[in-house]
Amino acid sequence: MSRSAAPVGVRLGIVRGISYGMFGAPDSFVPEMRGLGGTLVRVYVYWSQVEPEPGRYDWTVVDAILGQLDPADEVWVTVCSSSPWATRHRTGFLPSSPAHDLSRYTRFVSDLVARCRGRVDYWQCNNEPSNTGLLWAGTAADYVEQLTAFHRCVRGADPEATVVLGGCGYDVLSSAADSPARQFFDHVVEHGRDAFDLFSVHLYGDPHDIPGQVESVRGMMRRHGYERPVVAGEYNGPTLFEFPEAQSVFQQTMMAAFAEQGPAARGTRPADATSDGPLDGAPHTTSPDAPPEAPDRRTMRTLYARMAQLPPQLQMFMEDCPPGLAAKRDRINCRQIVTRNILALASGVTRTACWNLAPEIPGYRDRLNMMGFLFGKLALMDYDGTGLTRRHPSADTFALLAACLDGTSHVRRIDVEDRPDLYAFEVSRAGRGPLHVLWAAGDAFTGEDEPGTPVDWPWPHPAVHGLDAFGTRVPVQRDGGTVRVRPSVTPLFLSAGPEAVPRH
Repeated sequence: MSRSAAPVGVRLGIVRGISYGMFGAPDSFVPEMRGLGGTLVRVYVYWSQVEPEPGRYDWTVVDAILGQLDPADEVWVTVCSSSPWATRHRTGFLPSSPAHDLSRYTRFVSDLVARCRGRVDYWQCNNEPSNTGLLWAGTAADYVEQLTAFHRCVRGADPEATVVLGGCGYDVLSSAADSPARQFFDHVVEHGRDAFDLFSVHLYGDPHDIPGQVESVRGMMRRHGYERPVVAGEYNGPTLFEFPEAQSVFQQTMMAAFAEQGPAARGTRPADATSDGPLDGAPHTTSPDAPPEAPDRRTMRTLYARMAQLPPQLQMFMEDCPPGLAAKRDRINCRQIVTRNILALASGVTRTACWNLAPEIPGYRDRLNMMGFLFGKLALMDYDGTGLTRRHPSADTFALLAACLDGTSHVRRIDVEDRPDLYAFEVSRAGRGPLHVLWAAGDAFTGEDEPGTPVDWPWPHPAVHGLDAFGTRVPVQRDGGTVRVRPSVTPLFLSAGPEAVPRH
């Protein structure tokens, strides 16, 4: 692939998670992704997994990945420099950090890529390095040095493979131009320009910000005199960041928990998370000398104690929330699977990877885990016992979208002058009939309660079929060369022939 050319065609992918094979035996996941229509696999591999001791390689996780692949799959491996012995910050998991000895790091990367030669399409050097302290324990200059070495190793071991820049996350895209995260990425983009082929962006927040987010990262590169194709290494929603009233309550609760000090924070600790189900949320009394409960867990404990009084936009992210709110969150999630992809593809992105497939391991539940609260419900699937077989509604919508977009080469937005609230797109599909996708702007939480405004849509084709993002057939009125539809916040697919609705 030319460094100036985007990957050919369109592929919808799925991220397995952040710790495949880290906290349990590596299990089957690629066939499950393929069953949803995913044709791009993204998975993490850690230095600690492959080289647990100096010079001793363990290929268990890598070979488990390779053994599940089909020749039609595209594969994206995010390589994290996390090691209890080889890196400045000693850990087997996160945050990743620079190596003590760069020559050891390059030997590891070269051997890893050589073992996977011809099987992995995209190699990524760590993830969201600007998210310092959590995902990267180093400076921007440290990351550029490592990225440069990584690129050289990949090129040497598999010249046909592509190098992906560590993902540009919400910490960058949501912050001011002079923020530390922006400055970090600006340094990387300026000084690492010759060490990557694809720029990975993470598309969270309001879906309708996606065109601006993609243009923003292109602008980062253009300011330094070049441009690389943009891919979406992560996306999904809804997240808490989209609901100001919910985010405000959450932040106030968290600030109070972090401000709590001394005896008030002592004498309680949570029960350990188990595989038997979620915690009951009740503090377990210990001696006055017990260490204080972590502020993030105190935050979650407080929220669950006040759950009934919280804004519904906040409650819907919590475990055991009222069924109506859980269903509403699921519907928002389904809508956004469609809108995020269509907006990204119309912005020239040809590869997207949905965050994420499933929980990291079977049976683990801990409702006081803040990361689980923020992102846990975004999983497309879940375990039933030890089998990854349970599909959430978002998985069905992903499968529907993948089927509709099969063979897609291009997505183009159609401007409608008298309907600025209308989002309309034409999808070009090789060997298939026309497909248009329409929805109307509206409030993510309450918009589905508003009736759509009718529009007469040009449709010169002999037949028309309507299908919404939930897989429900939608009646469409035809009048000569137009059809009358009522676009709402729920995306509508219009096609000349019936679209196949995937069943499981």
